[in-house]
Amino acid sequence: MPLIPLDIPAGFYRNGTDLEQSGRWRDGSLVRWRDGSLRPIGGWEERITSFSTDPIRGMHTWEDLGSTAWIAGGSASELIVSTASGITYDITPATLTTGLVDAQVLTGFGNSFFGTGFFGQPRPNYGNYSEATTWSLDNWGEYLVACSPNDGRLLEWQLNTAADAAPIANAPVNNSGLIVTEERFLFALGAGGNPRKVQWSDREDNTTWSPLSTNEAGDIELQTSGQIMQGIRTRGQTLIITDVDAHTARYLGPPYVYGFERVGTSCGAISRKSASDVDIGVFWMGQRGFFRFDGNSVSEIPCDVHDYVFGDINPAQISKVWSFANGQFGEIWWFYPSAASLEIDRYVAFDYKEGHWIIGELSRTSGVQRGVFKYPLMASIGANIYDHEIGFNVDSYNIFAETGPISIGAGDQVMRVTDLIPDELTQGDVGVTFKTRFHPNDTERTYGPYSPSNPTSVRFTGRQVRMRVDGVSPAAWRVGNMRIEAKAGGRR
Repeated sequence: MPLIPLDIPAGFYRNGTDLEQSGRWRDGSLVRWRDGSLRPIGGWEERITSFSTDPIRGMHTWEDLGSTAWIAGGSASELIVSTASGITYDITPATLTTGLVDAQVLTGFGNSFFGTGFFGQPRPNYGNYSEATTWSLDNWGEYLVACSPNDGRLLEWQLNTAADAAPIANAPVNNSGLIVTEERFLFALGAGGNPRKVQWSDREDNTTWSPLSTNEAGDIELQTSGQIMQGIRTRGQTLIITDVDAHTARYLGPPYVYGFERVGTSCGAISRKSASDVDIGVFWMGQRGFFRFDGNSVSEIPCDVHDYVFGDINPAQISKVWSFANGQFGEIWWFYPSAASLEIDRYVAFDYKEGHWIIGELSRTSGVQRGVFKYPLMASIGANIYDHEIGFNVDSYNIFAETGPISIGAGDQVMRVTDLIPDELTQGDVGVTFKTRFHPNDTERTYGPYSPSNPTSVRFTGRQVRMRVDGVSPAAWRVGNMRIEAKAGGRR
């Protein structure tokens, strides 16, 4: 009997119909591919318990001049720092304006337009949108600088564990965020309550903000119809992303100091934490797609799971979307809440080295890439902080990958499958299940799970089959090109 290879390309494909997903991996969680082989992502270990009261939405790590590593995180009501050993300090200013744990759409009296909707029908879900609170965090030398859009002040913490973060003298207020540029200027984003304004301090002096001929402080109002969402350092310049377009800020020196240029249109960010930078550019999640800035211009990234992600995302909570670069694996991850969830419960990631997409379920509200710490750090809804990509513990989450339909017979031929020839690094660490149909809308029959041996007796019949691989052991298993032994079994 002939051997039929189940040669399935790396990455998930989740657009269109079931037939369009034929011969591709369709669904899964907590897996990735490297050099064509399927494998589990790394697990996690708890580093800090109950870092803050509310979910963390904004994290930053840095080292001070004494080589002490710090973790900072902001929630709706707190700004917290911690040492590497897990000693936490609440540095929240007593006068901090408390923000929102969840986004709100205010549709009551005075929060929409007169005459909208239909008499006797439920009020439509639009009005004034108030975002969930996310923090901009960076380091000014060895000091922490921070801004919550609800509070609007630029705060600085000078490593004194007995003191709270304090407003930076002379800095603008009512800001939506901040970024420290490579040239050592502090940018206030949405400065002074103007959502399009960028204002910067003098170089190396974050207390001088009034432009004079003797300093390099300045400001500009971007020519855009949107509002500034995020600033990010990249390749010798600073990228400013609005909810409509993208602009670069390049240092020119006196008298103009910075030159601003629009580098992309119709590419606005979905949230204030949706962009991440790696050595080949900046990647971010937009309102209906994913984008990349390569240092010169912005382009949209073709997405194999576009329909799945944007067809089942909670639009009322998109302000919680955040990303981080998992550089050791060449991936950019975005975490988002699904349509039925108030909180983040899913992720989508792009492998920019191999050019494929991965999806899955994982509830993390913020995080930072590997760098100051050996492993990436991420925070759970309960504000516990975990080291990731370490070991194989994934708590109660399922590790699996499942294909779309694979045609195993030519034309309307029915095939009888008798054996599976597995391609595994270590047998016994995964289970394999097959699901067959005779027609696209026929009843699906399930066979397995099987614990693969070489070969594995399976015994099933059909015109098309779906294969599911489940991780059953906490180990570094690998799955390559599975094959099935089959022969024609007549027509049905």
